[in-house]
Amino acid sequence: MKEWDDHLDLLILASTPLLWIRSGEEERVEVLLRQAAKRLPPRRLTSWDFIEGLQGAPNSEGLGARQPMAVLQWLQKLTTSSPTILLVKDFHRFCDDPGIARMLRNLSAHLRHQPHTVVLCSGPWTPPHDLDDALTILDLPLPQEIEIKTLLSNIANQSGSPLSGDVLEELTHACSGLSEVRVRQVAARALAQRGQMGREDLAEVLEEKRQAVARSEVLEYCVTQATPADIGGLDALKNWLDQRHQAFSDDARIFGLPLPRGVLLVGPQGTGKSLTAKAIAHSWSMPLLRLDIGRLFAGLVGASEARTRETIQRAEAMAPCVLWIDEIDKGFGGDGRSDGGTSQRVLANVLTWMAEKTSAVFVVATANGVEKLPAELLRKGRFDEIFLLDLPTIQERFSILKLHIQQRRPNSNLPLDAVVDRTEGFSGAELEQTVIEAMHLAFAERRELEETDLILAATQLIPLSRTAKEQLESLKQWASTGRARPASLKLI
Repeated sequence: MKEWDDHLDLLILASTPLLWIRSGEEERVEVLLRQAAKRLPPRRLTSWDFIEGLQGAPNSEGLGARQPMAVLQWLQKLTTSSPTILLVKDFHRFCDDPGIARMLRNLSAHLRHQPHTVVLCSGPWTPPHDLDDALTILDLPLPQEIEIKTLLSNIANQSGSPLSGDVLEELTHACSGLSEVRVRQVAARALAQRGQMGREDLAEVLEEKRQAVARSEVLEYCVTQATPADIGGLDALKNWLDQRHQAFSDDARIFGLPLPRGVLLVGPQGTGKSLTAKAIAHSWSMPLLRLDIGRLFAGLVGASEARTRETIQRAEAMAPCVLWIDEIDKGFGGDGRSDGGTSQRVLANVLTWMAEKTSAVFVVATANGVEKLPAELLRKGRFDEIFLLDLPTIQERFSILKLHIQQRRPNSNLPLDAVVDRTEGFSGAELEQTVIEAMHLAFAERRELEETDLILAATQLIPLSRTAKEQLESLKQWASTGRARPASLKLI
């Protein structure tokens, strides 16, 4: 945080009139501003909220309660002999008022020659256009690991039960991505239940992370038990993922390897793209965050970009993690002119982050087609690799059918050659549905599953390869030009 503190000090010393700290952690912001005031004497920190009014100014305590204009007028009349940092809480709620907006613009001009600074603190907010030039924006990142470690250590020491080094490391790593308030809540619950913190609190931390992600509205914390063994075929992709997993180690950094960026999985529906994303997170022991692109595009102008920044910040704070962008072609494959360019601006933010990120966030994007994807998303540097998940080969169909039968009827040992021959052009999802339909046929007659049930179920299902033949052929032709690697070791 030293770099952030230095930047804050510089803005205050430079007589920045209106500063917007983008964060929902109001208490943490107030603490940081109090520390800044101590580093920059003779400045003092004062605060205002709608209920209590002005606090921290001895001769004006309570001034401006329920009167936001009054506190701005107080600061405007303040002399240079009392340099002041004024933190106005929830003030973004009043900025749509024409009088408040006008007063803030007046203050912006007046305070450039005064040692006073107005600080607004809020999460996502779209300021009035009149204030665009007046506001200076400073993003407050979520607590870094060193801050979390210090916080947990202090709480444990104060409770009389200090944490051992390895437990402190585990809890610190687990709490990465939580706000300071949430970390304190986890610690408070642990102390209330057992009188001390320990490894037992890791489950509480996981639940707190789920809650934190749920409140983001855009990210979903996915709990998955999927493993690569649940995926039939795709051996080339599995081998590649094993190599990338090793690249997250400290030995890889020493060797000179950069952190993996991510992978784009392209293929028709039902070929295992979503299952692969879930298997990556589980086998790598990383949280899986699913990004709902549709929720990024909020109604207000500028809100989509704000949500994108918040989402990226949240994902990076929870690193190492897997960020799953499902059906990215639907989110960024439209005409940017139809939404005023919002999708293009959001895409630009995402692409810039993907190209420049240094955090251990592995992006797994899935797409059913590429014809709508912008060229800049497909170029090298965004993803480590692009894989085509084609329809299963004959060997893969055999392994997929066997996998689903073993999961449901472990003692079954049916011959599958005839079924494999009759399922050419079936996707993995369609093969699974074939097994389920065959089991319905057998269960209806209260008997064991037979080969004839599988054959009958396969003949009744019309695969996507027949109904969307042209689309699949186009996708194969695109991949054959070297733009994507086959996910299977051998394509037949």
